[in-house]
This record gives sequence, structure tokens and C-alpha cells, in this order.
Amino acid sequence: MTTVIDITTKQTTSANVSRASAISVNNLHVSFGQQKVLNGISLKVSSGETLAVLGRSGTGKSVLLKIIIGLLKPESGSVSIHGEDITGLDLDHLGSIRKKMGFLFQHAALYDSLTVEQNVAFPLQHHRREMTASERSNRVLQLLSEVGMEAALKKLPSDISGGMQKRVGLARALALDPDILLLDEPTAGLDPISAFEIAELILKLQQEHQMASVVVTHDLYSARTIADRLALIDKGSLVIEGDFAALQQSDIEIVKDFLKHS
Repeated sequence: MTTVIDITTKQTTSANVSRASAISVNNLHVSFGQQKVLNGISLKVSSGETLAVLGRSGTGKSVLLKIIIGLLKPESGSVSIHGEDITGLDLDHLGSIRKKMGFLFQHAALYDSLTVEQNVAFPLQHHRREMTASERSNRVLQLLSEVGMEAALKKLPSDISGGMQKRVGLARALALDPDILLLDEPTAGLDPISAFEIAELILKLQQEHQMASVVVTHDLYSARTIADRLALIDKGSLVIEGDFAALQQSDIEIVKDFLKHS
């Protein structure tokens, strides 16, 4: 059994106590066949807080996000969203909770045959049927303006860069005014300048919307830019949790090795 060391600073811990937990993950266990993917993960994220989940490829980071949003179910353990356990919910009830959760997929996952405008409008068409066409268009323009992509309304995803696709993906993730935002490798595959711009944009959006956010990444710079706290996972277990300065001071070999090679 892995002993988790929580070295979050006193200042951060005090702030967390005063805010309600938007996401609570308790003792998650997940296996695919004989492979143990998550081995007793427990984490909490408060409203208005961003947690970066770090780790090498194959450590279970993306699986953790899929369980939080309800795309996968754990073998044991639970996930609570605003105090409600979602692990045993039926699809209709789970769907109503998902509407308050935005998800940015690793490769933006835009629909190739739809324009940028249509991609961002997609969740509004399906979940905000009471909106008029004019209201929907105005909302899409507002969202694209937030991410600096209003000039790309009529373009297809193939006509814009990877960084621009991430921006459009962020706009779509925000379409339903979520109070939880989940980001899977938001800077993966981008050049350093684009990665920096996306990290800065995520930070700006988080400050403006005050969502509870979980960012899965192996990009340490982006994690430091975006997150209030960092959690390092190795072989499906939570190794350490704290701010960046605390991770730097750790004597745990896995932590030192990750920082050295990131």
C-alpha cells in the first residue's frame, strides 16, 4: 500500500476548508483485465480551485477524469459531485449532472464536418432547446470571443491550428456554464508558444468563472501556471499532493525523478 504524503501549504489548506468540495474522489480502484490502473486514489477539489494531476503516460490520469465525469465506473470507491455520489446513478440522472461539467478532450475532439460556430453551438442545441437561434448565435459569439476565436466562426477544424482547436474546444466546454471543468492534456501536441498561450487562457477562464477544475497533464510548466495544487500519480497510486514548492522539497525518489525529467 502506498502512503500518500499531503504537503499542501497551510495557506492553501485553510482556503480549501472554507470552500465546499465540488469533487470528492474516495478510494477508487480500477483494473482492465490483470492491469491495475487506479489503486485507491482519493482526492478533493473545492469550488474555485484547480488541481493538476501529474504523472507519466499510463499511470491512470485520463481514466480518473473519465470516472469523475461518469464515462467509466470504478470497481470500488466513489465519486461525489457537490455531495452527491454519482457512481451508481442511472443515465438520465447522471446526464443532468454532466450538464454542469465541461470537458476538454486531449485532441479537442471537434466534429470535422461542422464549422467552429456549429461545434460550439452543438451542446446548446441539445441541452438549451429553449434558446432562440439568435440567442444561440450570440452565446456562441460570446464564448468564442472569450477564447480569442471569434474570427474563425465559419472555418472548419481542418482550417485552423492545433492550438486554435484547443481554444474552440474550451469554448464548447464552457457553453453550458459549467461549475466543474475537466481538462485532459490541454497542451499536448502543441509547440511551446501555443502551449504557453493555452495555459494562460485556462488560467484566465478559471479566474473569471471560478470553476472547480481538474487538469490532467504531464506538462509541468502548464501545471504550475494553471493549478493551485498538484497531485502526482504513479502506477495508479497517489504519491504526493501539494503546491509546486512542496513537491520541489520532497525527498521521495519518484517525485524527484518526475521533476528532473519534466
